[in-house]
Amino acid sequence: MNFSIIKSIEVLERTPIVLYTMLDGLSSEWTTANEGGDTWSVFDVVGHLLHGDKTDWMVRMELILSDPGKNKFSPFDRFAQIESSKGKTLKELLEEFVNIRKFNMDKLRRLNIKDEDLSKTGIHPSFGEVTLTQLLSTWVAHDLDHISQISRVMAKQYAGHVGPWIEYLKILRS
Repeated sequence: MNFSIIKSIEVLERTPIVLYTMLDGLSSEWTTANEGGDTWSVFDVVGHLLHGDKTDWMVRMELILSDPGKNKFSPFDRFAQIESSKGKTLKELLEEFVNIRKFNMDKLRRLNIKDEDLSKTGIHPSFGEVTLTQLLSTWVAHDLDHISQISRVMAKQYAGHVGPWIEYLKILRS
């Protein structure tokens, strides 16, 4: 598939709704368990997605579209959700994610990005020069990656109970 802002928005605008539908009202056993060690729970992943929408994706996109020389990205704290989610419920995180993503998608549409804008670049602190196409494509893939992660974390809660069907459940063997 060729990159398209419209196709990207199709996924990006659905992610919060998918997660809200999938997760709202679940017992905490589903949403607070992780895969062991320093891995993330469902709650942590939702907080991470929310934090990215508040502080990363749109900020970096605006830097790329701004004047040259002002497009160096600040490092993104991939663990900031641990602090920023404290004291909140999963429902609160989901509702906030729905609202900020809607705001971001409305803003993205209003920017009316042209094809020539897609090759504009910003400076990532680790990767160096990246294009707007790469940033937006990564945003989509990032959402899908975390939806997959949430599904895997949840599925693993029943890994010890599926018996011989584990042979057919790739999600439990990874």
